[in-house]
Amino acid sequence: MASGHLFIFGLGYSALRVRAAALARGMSVASTGATGDVAFDDQGAVEAALAGATHVLSSVPPDRVSGEDPVLARYGASLSGQRLSYLSSTGVYGDTGGAWVDESAPVGTGRRSARASCDAAWLALGARVFRLPGIYGPGRSVLERIAQGTARRIEVPGQVFSRVHVEDIATGVIAGLDAPPGAYNFADDLPASNNAVIEEACRLLRIDPPPLVRLEEAALSPEARGFYAENRRVANGRAKRLLGWRPRYPTYREGLRALIR
Repeated sequence: MASGHLFIFGLGYSALRVRAAALARGMSVASTGATGDVAFDDQGAVEAALAGATHVLSSVPPDRVSGEDPVLARYGASLSGQRLSYLSSTGVYGDTGGAWVDESAPVGTGRRSARASCDAAWLALGARVFRLPGIYGPGRSVLERIAQGTARRIEVPGQVFSRVHVEDIATGVIAGLDAPPGAYNFADDLPASNNAVIEEACRLLRIDPPPLVRLEEAALSPEARGFYAENRRVANGRAKRLLGWRPRYPTYREGLRALIR
């Protein structure tokens, strides 16, 4: 079980759950971010916090303009002696035509080239890099899109993707804080289409699913079109073997039922 002092860069949706899990296990936690207690731009405060940290987790994405990692660019020289972790993305694997990918697969060929570069930079520092697929959980799931009338079933034959419940990210990160350095995929056990998730949610809500529309009729943003252009299944065996991690929500079905409850 992890112990010590955790410093988190970027206290966002997933990192908030990691913080709660770390506190529940007796760790002390400080962090940057909108709800954190240390300002990212306060170099003296951040470096002092890093000097007292046993573990560091970054959930900060690449800079949208430069593509560089903001944490490494500013504080990379102060990351020495701590056990490092980084929340990355399974988008680094690019499109695999629906095939399964594990941590041995090549990265950097897809639309997430900046993320792949940051992923590699953290690995080079000896970090534990946790690669995440589509994240869902309380307040951030297909249920909200259905309630808002924005959920759409789009006809893309054979397209599947992996996902993970935010609480399973938290348990995985805690299990991995003291693990051997390297990459770990956190994904559930059942990759499925976005349509299947919408249909299951509507079934649980006892409402009709939205109509099926063709991709070219959906008027998607470039980012959304990029999502549908990639097709992969993410294997989680390494995290299970080396970390003893087991998702509490092994498929979207259990996850949706818990959110509705």
